[in-house]
Amino acid sequence: MHYIISLLTDCALSVIILRAMELTHLNPQQLQAVTTSSQYVRIIAGAGSGKTRVLTSRIAYLIRAFDIRPHHVLAITFTNKAANEMKQRLYQDLGDVARLCTISTIHSLCVRMLREDIDALKWPKNFTVMDEDDQKSLLRQIMKDLGFEKNRYKPASLVNYISAQKGGDISVERAKMLAGTNDTFQDFAKVYEHYINVCNTKYFLDFDDLLLKNVLMLKSFPHVRAKWQQRFHYIHVDEFQDVDHMQYEMLRLLKSNDNYVYVVGDPDQTIYTWRGADVNFILNYEKDFAPCESIVLNQNYRSTKAILDGANSLIKNNTMRVDKDLFTDNESMIKIEHHSFPKENAQADWVAKRLKELKQNGQDYRNSAILYRSNYISREMEKACRNHHIPYMVYGGQRFFDRMEVKDMLAYARCVLIQDDLSFLRIINTPRRGLSPKTVDTLTSFAFERGLSYYEAATFYREFTPKVNKALDQFIQLIESLKGMQSLGIVTFLEQVFSNSGLKAMLEEESELDRIENVKELMNDAKEFMEIYPEATLDEYLQLVALYTDKSTMLHQDHVSLMSVHAAKGLEFDHVFLIEFCEGVFPNERSLSEGKHALEEERRLAYVAMTRAKKKLFITDSAGHSFVLERPKSASRFVDEIDESCIEHVNMVVQKAQNMNIKTTHNHVPIRLQDNINMPYHIKDEVVHTQFGEGIVTAIEGAIMTIAFKFPHGIKKMIPNPALRAKKEIQS
Repeated sequence: MHYIISLLTDCALSVIILRAMELTHLNPQQLQAVTTSSQYVRIIAGAGSGKTRVLTSRIAYLIRAFDIRPHHVLAITFTNKAANEMKQRLYQDLGDVARLCTISTIHSLCVRMLREDIDALKWPKNFTVMDEDDQKSLLRQIMKDLGFEKNRYKPASLVNYISAQKGGDISVERAKMLAGTNDTFQDFAKVYEHYINVCNTKYFLDFDDLLLKNVLMLKSFPHVRAKWQQRFHYIHVDEFQDVDHMQYEMLRLLKSNDNYVYVVGDPDQTIYTWRGADVNFILNYEKDFAPCESIVLNQNYRSTKAILDGANSLIKNNTMRVDKDLFTDNESMIKIEHHSFPKENAQADWVAKRLKELKQNGQDYRNSAILYRSNYISREMEKACRNHHIPYMVYGGQRFFDRMEVKDMLAYARCVLIQDDLSFLRIINTPRRGLSPKTVDTLTSFAFERGLSYYEAATFYREFTPKVNKALDQFIQLIESLKGMQSLGIVTFLEQVFSNSGLKAMLEEESELDRIENVKELMNDAKEFMEIYPEATLDEYLQLVALYTDKSTMLHQDHVSLMSVHAAKGLEFDHVFLIEFCEGVFPNERSLSEGKHALEEERRLAYVAMTRAKKKLFITDSAGHSFVLERPKSASRFVDEIDESCIEHVNMVVQKAQNMNIKTTHNHVPIRLQDNINMPYHIKDEVVHTQFGEGIVTAIEGAIMTIAFKFPHGIKKMIPNPALRAKKEIQS
């Protein structure tokens, strides 16, 4: 390689070689990234800087310029979509030779390696790989084997629990200890133990196991490790900012003194720490891969100068990053527009009208996207799209009124109002009341034979066991008591439904915070309805909601995209509307209790949102009381962090968040962030948090502690704050 690179110092000859290798389309930084001869390379690829082009050009360059055997080339991606895109580009560049390269997701790579060498771990090569549906089926059977009543726990919650234990390297014994005296957590630990035993007996591997077994195999058997190090002489990793601890350990084990490791990513786009990603791996890459050459790709081919300058000014407030300023040849200084509105529905109505204007001016709906921090925010925007007959699609989630917890609440309301059979069937065992499908079948048959509604049958029929009869009596008493609460107003009525039905307790027990937010947003919807129609009844409200659950009018090829910012990662649109840019919403309320690192991730998320826009970015917020935040809303602190030369503030209505250096916990206890604090805790200290309960300090880095809390909260990073105390202090 060094010989070819030295030749490129001759200008005339370099042009000939570059043309022959089809590299003249690259800018100087991209060309350096493609042709570098360094063994370990870190490419910091800014948003829209052409990283996929660079990565595929790099592989093609290695094969063309140095006659490298394609089967020695490995490229790891994190989604099947990205892997397929890379394969297609390489096939266009190299033809059939590209098929000999290994381009795959990390889990597919693990399967390939384990199929060849898992016998070193005394496992058969014909092991079974379980996807999430397989896991859920197995867990249902395990709950049955353990004698749990059907649907006692949601399989999805158990899947998340087991994944968290494995990711935290928590053994079954440790899980039992952390469960303490909590019955639910003890049950989860029992399921975890049974799950591990079944998998080991029947040779099942879930996606977490694929990495865990692979790392164990590479660590334990030097000859297996050497085989794969020699097989993959040129290793490339895309989206390196998203790797977690186990994925990084696997990469480190594949490294040898002779092979080349080339990683591409952007620390400013690390937005998945909640599922294990650690920005420190890309920031500190040179520690394990030295000597390391770092190359920054900072020419953006997507957005205008105003959008980039605004995003740059925002992200510069983060400290955990590699400094870079994105620039573009698109010098348009059409400013970012920031609009404030007195209410959420006014905000949504304005966005819908702008979308209609864009359509009338020849812009397809598909060129526009509405982005939001949390899925519950889509509710008002969906209604506005329907009111203005704008076709839309919700990506990465269901439409608001189709979400399970929202439908459960509305089913309770309908059952209270008219006792219809469909709502009865939905809620009779939600939450669990110990009523089996056979019990429900008996009731429905009794109703059919006598011409009764299912609710009437449940009222009269009492030929069950005393336990079942008691459960039915309690259900009937619940519905009858809720009937008397309709006079309190729709919002208060829904609050009583949520609390008295047990739905709230169920969601809190399962730590379903997003679903709780959706229920609170339903109450927001009812509140807005009552403000417009103060004399309206519950029946009229339910009739209106029914109009928003009809999907038939939304099937349209040209549609506006509604999605969370997480779902928008990797996408781009001509026009982006970033809505509800309010304090506690963006940055998210939960992140504000977790310290500086969490706030920096929120800022990275805002940066990702802004850089999805190609031509025009609209940022909007609204005032008014929020049921989700349980307080009036104020504008996001991030608005003030955008350079004033890049943004135009229009109709400022929302009050700005006061004292930007003060962060707020869920209990609204002020926390002043400090980088150089006197750390009062040590590793292995037992602590108690007002929200997350008991935990153990597992690591301390500067001012930030890593704490393993009991299920379901898991691993959290935070600075010392008033919500956190040492357990020994409380006991004393």
